[in-house]
Amino acid sequence: MNLEEFFKTYPKTALGFSGGVDSAYLLYAACQYGADVKAYYVKSQFQPAFELEDAKRIAEYCHAKMEVLKVNVLEDDNVSSNPSNRCYYCKKRIFSTISSCALRDGYTVLIDGTNASDDVNDRPGMKALQELQVLSPLRMCGITKREVRLLSRSAGLFTWNKPAYACLATRVRSGQIITEEKLNKIEKAEDYIASLGVSDFRVRLDENRAVLQVRCDDLGIVMENREKILKEFKGMFDSVVLDLEVRHGSL
Repeated sequence: MNLEEFFKTYPKTALGFSGGVDSAYLLYAACQYGADVKAYYVKSQFQPAFELEDAKRIAEYCHAKMEVLKVNVLEDDNVSSNPSNRCYYCKKRIFSTISSCALRDGYTVLIDGTNASDDVNDRPGMKALQELQVLSPLRMCGITKREVRLLSRSAGLFTWNKPAYACLATRVRSGQIITEEKLNKIEKAEDYIASLGVSDFRVRLDENRAVLQVRCDDLGIVMENREKILKEFKGMFDSVVLDLEVRHGSL
């Protein structure tokens, strides 16, 4: 099966839309193949502001329908307590919300951007998608992340080289309570690092210590701006450290 065949089989679909590389291309493909598709973007405390702007930009580029749904994921103790399978409870809440809104709008098939490179055995959230019968066209068609990027570049999507991005909750060590205050500090810190020209990095939180992870190629930028970073971060965190053990693909 290829994507054209998928959308002929399922011509009316609701897309759980993040504005990332995979779901952006999936929305584009659905529109190209004439499917009746509506994108649902869930805005929770776990998504930074730039993700919503990227999602809107892609939807506009594709001339696609898009709705923003607000979900308070932190009101679920199974999420805010941050267990090792937090992603399962979060995905369940998010996609249950999308499913309800999609059914309201007449969409009975729900899809997401999981691709053939994603390791389903290492992602608790995949279980939630399976339970809710969410289909993953990219995975079903054997399309890998690398292929999604190549196809996206050919399609003129600005997301083709967008760095992989995991939600803000992944910055808080498992077992440590997630609060809106912590997430806001992380987002502000990451916005500042991005403003320095670093594009692929993380600011992780260990208690109230900021742990900065960057690629080796960007260490020079960090050291050049060391004093500025410390000044920016010190008002939010007790201490700031640089993780020197980061390797390619480990962010």
